[in-house]
Amino acid sequence: MKNSITLFLFLTFLSFGSFKAQKISDGETVDINGMKVSFNILNKESIQAGGKNFDRYKVSASVKNTSDKSYNIRLTSYPQIVMDTGIVELDCVNATGAKLTSKKIQLKMKTQLINVSYTAYDKSGKSVTNILPVIGSYYFDSGDTINDNAIFIVPQGEKPEVTVRNLR
Repeated sequence: MKNSITLFLFLTFLSFGSFKAQKISDGETVDINGMKVSFNILNKESIQAGGKNFDRYKVSASVKNTSDKSYNIRLTSYPQIVMDTGIVELDCVNATGAKLTSKKIQLKMKTQLINVSYTAYDKSGKSVTNILPVIGSYYFDSGDTINDNAIFIVPQGEKPEVTVRNLR
C-alpha cells in the first residue's frame, strides 16, 4: 500500500512536470508568459558517424520579451559567480549529441559590462592606468530579443522534436 501511494505521487509529479514544456516546430512562434519564442531550421545535411547515418540540422532560436516585465540579476560583489541566467530552454528530444553537438539551446540574459579603471606599475616602475571590463549585471528588458544557434544531430529520416520551457 505504501509503495503504491509513493508510485502514485511520483507519477502525478511527472505528469505536472510535463505541462511546463510546450512543443515547438520549425518556423513556429510560441508565447510563454509574455515572451515570444521562435524556432527555425537553417539547413540540413546527411552525415555518417560511427557507421550509422544521421541528419545534421543547424537551427536558430530566439526569444523576445513582449511583456512589461524586465528580468534583472544585479551583482552585489566581485567576483560573484552567477550560473542561473537562462530565460528559456529549447530541448531537442531526439538529438543524439553525437560529434559533440547540442541537445538543447538555452537562451540567456544579456550581460552588462562596466569599465573599471585601475592604476598599476609597469616593468619600468611607471604608474599606468588601465581599464578592465567587469560584469555588473544580467538583464532582459521589455522589447529585447536574444538569439542563438545550435547543431542537432538526429537519426536519419527524423526531424528535430523540440520542446520549449520557461526558466523564469
